[in-house]
Amino acid sequence: MRGSVCEHGQVRNPREKWSGMPIMMMLRHAVLALALVSLASATARAQGAREFPFGAEMTLEAAAQPGSKRIPTLEIGDNGEAQLDLWCKSGRGQFSVANDSVIFVPGAMAERGCTPAQAQADDALLAALAAAERWTRQGDFVSFVGATTLRFRLSTN
Repeated sequence: MRGSVCEHGQVRNPREKWSGMPIMMMLRHAVLALALVSLASATARAQGAREFPFGAEMTLEAAAQPGSKRIPTLEIGDNGEAQLDLWCKSGRGQFSVANDSVIFVPGAMAERGCTPAQAQADDALLAALAAAERWTRQGDFVSFVGATTLRFRLSTN
């Protein structure tokens, strides 16, 4: 049998890396490797939670208007293009994001038989989105913060 002789007179095969290593040292290596994998996973989750949810659909955290079951939704594409379906209006817009700063530019909106109250609520929502200066994300919630804070829930289906 080829190999080297250990201090206790045992022959050790040099290809068997772990054969002469005490069990406690192997356990320390395993625990260290597990800790590094866990830390990397937690860092990746934290990074993902800070990223703007491009390519996602979200629903405004608000009650439906009287006489309607509609709740405003935003669908934001990978390049920031947005499809808005509000209480009674729908249209497009564009989001630009840099770090926690956000700029929203609304496009033309089409009305679908709005009552004056619904049209006013839609106009106020568009104005609040356009006035937002920054955004935050906490789990499945994205907030656009300006003079008014608008909170949306990400669709998870």
